[in-house]
Amino acid sequence: MATIHEEIFIAATPDAVWDAVHDFGALHTRLVPGFVVATTVDDDAAWPVRVATFANGTVLRERIVSCDDTRRRLMWAIDDATVEHHNGVVGVTANGNGSRVVWTADVLPDSLADAFQPLMAAGLATMSKHLGAA
Repeated sequence: MATIHEEIFIAATPDAVWDAVHDFGALHTRLVPGFVVATTVDDDAAWPVRVATFANGTVLRERIVSCDDTRRRLMWAIDDATVEHHNGVVGVTANGNGSRVVWTADVLPDSLADAFQPLMAAGLATMSKHLGAA
């Protein structure tokens, strides 16, 4: 199983960054606007599920597995026929006068890592630009 690890510094407090990450139904407005262009929450699903539409047209169902406010950690899994396995985790910690955001994903098939890694890096860059400027 391929593991992808990306991290970035964001010039915003951990509480401010976590507030946007925690609002898992507002990717397109609060966390990564422009990178994600629409997010809806499927209220009929047995688990919390968000449906994210990315700027490149990709639409993914993401099942929220865990949202830990104390540890500032969000975990989700992609529910899509083209993805055998996906487990994503974003964590937010204090770093000087800002925040360190770490995004890790485990994916199968391994070949998905080549596609996911640059998207994760771009998502973090968007997050930093948006939240760091706020």
